[in-house]
Order: sequence, then C-alpha cells, then structure tokens
Amino acid sequence: MKTNTQPKNTFYAYQEKDIQIIFDEMESAAKKKLLYQLPTGGGKTVVFSEIARRFMVQFGKKVVILTHRKELCTQTSSTLKKIGVRNQIISSTSGNFKPGCDCYVAMVETLRNRIKAKKIKTNDVGLVIVDEAHHNSFRKLMGSFKKAFVIGVTATPFSSDISKPMNKHYDLLITGENIADLIADGYLAKPESFVYEVELNSLKTGLHGDYTVSSSNELYSSPVMQELLLKAYKEHSTGKKTLIFNNGVTTSQKVYETFKDAGISIRHLDNKTSDDERKEILKWFKKTKDAVLTSVSILTTGFDEPTVENIILNRATTSITLYHQMIGRGSRKLPSKETFSITDLGNNIQRFGAWEEPVDWKFVFEHPDTFAKQLQYQSTGGSSVQSHGISAELRAQFPNTLEMTFDIEDHYQEAIDMDKKPKTVIQESIRQHAKMCMDNAETLSQAIALAEALQPEIDWRVKQYVKCLENASKNYKEWLMEDYQNRLKGLIIKLYPKINAA
Repeated sequence: MKTNTQPKNTFYAYQEKDIQIIFDEMESAAKKKLLYQLPTGGGKTVVFSEIARRFMVQFGKKVVILTHRKELCTQTSSTLKKIGVRNQIISSTSGNFKPGCDCYVAMVETLRNRIKAKKIKTNDVGLVIVDEAHHNSFRKLMGSFKKAFVIGVTATPFSSDISKPMNKHYDLLITGENIADLIADGYLAKPESFVYEVELNSLKTGLHGDYTVSSSNELYSSPVMQELLLKAYKEHSTGKKTLIFNNGVTTSQKVYETFKDAGISIRHLDNKTSDDERKEILKWFKKTKDAVLTSVSILTTGFDEPTVENIILNRATTSITLYHQMIGRGSRKLPSKETFSITDLGNNIQRFGAWEEPVDWKFVFEHPDTFAKQLQYQSTGGSSVQSHGISAELRAQFPNTLEMTFDIEDHYQEAIDMDKKPKTVIQESIRQHAKMCMDNAETLSQAIALAEALQPEIDWRVKQYVKCLENASKNYKEWLMEDYQNRLKGLIIKLYPKINAA
C-alpha cells in the first residue's frame, strides 16, 4: 500500500469515534452498505479520507471515492494528499488505474464511461465512498462494485428523489454529532437568524418538487423584493462578508445591479461563468473584507471560505438538503469569528426549523415517506390561504406590492372575537386591493384595469367569506362578487386624485 506516511492531521474526538463505529461495522461484515451523516462543517471530507487510508492499510484493497462535481474531486484529492494518501483523479483525459496507486477519485459519469469502455477493472476495489450520497446519480454505478463495501456520506440522509429512498440502497445509517452539539463544543460558529416573512403564493413547484426557476425569478426580481433584500442587508449585514443565494440567474443579476447602484461591493457568479473569471471572483471575495457575492446554487457544495460572516437566502426551497448546504457555507469557525448571521427571505426557517435545531435523521432515513409529507405540509403552511396559488401572470402585474394575500378566515374569526360585524372583513379586503391597484398604477385608468385583473382573486375571497357565513345563498355569493368589484373601483376613483395630489 502506497500510503507511505502517517496522517498529519489530528482528528477531533467525535470524528475518531465515528471512524471507529464505521470500521466496527465493516469488520462485522453484517452490513456492506453504510450511510454516514455529519453536518456541513463537521469535516466529512477529512473523515472519509481517513477511512480510505485506514481501509487500504487494514484490508489491502483499492478504494474509489465518487463525487458529483469537479470541485469536489479536487478538494477530496487534496485532503487525501494531506494525510499521506497517494491518489489519482480519474478524469476524461486519464487512462486506467495507475500501477502503485490504490486510491482513486472520480466523477460518476467519467468513471462510468471508463468502466463501460473496459479501461478500468473494478474487481479489486474493496471500498467505494460516495460523497454527497443523497444524489441519485451514484446508483447507476453500484452494480459495478458488487463485492465492495459502500459508504455513503451526506449531511442530510434524505434522497433528492423521494421515489428512490436511501433506505432501499443503504443497510444502516450512522449519525455523527448534531449541529447544536458542534456549536456548543466550539467546532462550528453560532448562527443569529433574521426572518422576513414573504408571501410565496405565486411560486410554482416543478417536477422534482422544488420551486421553479421561472416563478422564483418572477417574484424575487420584482422591485418590492429587491427593495426588501436591500433593506434586510442594510439592517443586518452592512460591512459583513456575505453570500446571497438565489434560484435564478435573472434574480442574481438583478441583485448585482441593485447592490451596485447602492454603492455596495458585489460580484455575480453562476454556472456559465468561465473558470478564469470564477477564480478571479473567488480570489476577490476571499481578500475583500466587506465583499458580497450573489450566486445561483453553484456555491452550495465544493466551496469553502471560512471568512463568510453572513448568509442571505434570497429564495425559497422545499429541499432540506439545499437549506442545510446554503447555511453551512457560513458556519465555519475562526479565532476571529464566533458567530455568523442568516437572513431568510423565503420562509425557509419556518418550513424546516432553525438550522441548528437537531433533526432525527434516523427517523428520516427509516420513514422517508412520512418525513416528505411533513415537509410538504410545512411548505404549504397547513392553511387554506397558502394552498391558494396566485398566478405568476397576476403577481407580475403588482411588482410594488409585497403582500398580496389576505386570510379571510383569520380576519373573520378576529372580527367575531372583537364583536365586529362580519362585513368589516370584506371592507378590509377591498381597502387592501385598492391600495395594491394604486401602488402599481401610474394613471387612474391603469388602476381600474388592475382592479378588473383581480377578479379571480376577488372570487376566491368571496367564496372563502361565504363559507365562513355558512348559510349564505348562492345568489348572495354572486351578488357579493359583483358588488365587491363595483365598490373596489369606486374606492379607487375616490382615493386616487387625493393620493396623486399628495
């Protein structure tokens, strides 16, 4: 074995304990596929690199480490070298396994193509380590390593595809220290969270269950959301090295323009940025104390900059994995950095709970369907208002309005509790709609046109109101829909000249 030196790194007690548990399981040979969970910032790469080193010494067989991104390949190879493990990155230009090397790092598709072309033999591979194991692309390779032990490594043992749960592929989950304990023991920085509740009704979910890029761009590129983001930054992040995560290139570019116009030092990065420009931007970000970097997903994995002091979630996500990855970019601790801040503009903390709160990952692993249903319920807020979607087309007509929803049931109950007449609910709803129309129109005729565009939303509110009344007739409901629109237009005509004059 060409490991040739003892490891230069010392391991934390919790890392050493986990390594020993994993080796105990491998030595028993009862379970050949293990899943290891450790939070972002806990040192997963260091742990599985040491597992690879000890495995080669103890069992005398080759090790293959699989990643899903080029940056992770380079990062893993570097970590292996630091602890004395000679290794080879299998790339599109490399050939077979090199003689005298027993540890290989590869991206899934690259290695798959090499195996298909019969340029690489897998019979003498004794251990396969899968980094970011919640991704499903790794499954297609497992048939090539039937005799090997498999160790999947992830911060969040919840499959990116609920139809392919992780407990169908792995025999056992081994959990490491939780985030709260790592903070308490001084290994991770302590977060301070700032939450801005945002109306997400215009967001649509795609085939994979997360919010679509198009609907996210529509919402987060709007003037009112850009204004809220800038306000949140100035309130909690001025002067701090900041990462802003977005769900679309359009939004990120808009953020760049907004911050640049405000005189803030900012750069934009996405997956179309050239390698040279990316290196230059990351170098700038590293050395600039108050730098702001706005990006689209690209920095969620394979990026480690401990000096990050502030994370802004300028997006909503239904992915608990992405949620943990984004926040984890700010959790590295330094002698000069005990804390970091999180600014949430996507109701993510409400959806998943505080990042530092312990998660029962064994329950998630054993009952993924139940956990998925819980997340789905939390993403809709468990309420009728949240489940009522406002179309992107309608949302786009009101860019200067932050809050478009109005909880009829909640306002009705409040009216009853305060001994008010039920009709005050409709009056309040009309006032909100009138303000929306006037805030987003330059002329009276435009405001009236916006009122007419609101008819589907008016119909929805009236139906909810009639449900609250319980025994209202169908004729009353139809009359109220028409009366609502007439009163809305009347109020706009009445108030518009006064507001315009002011």
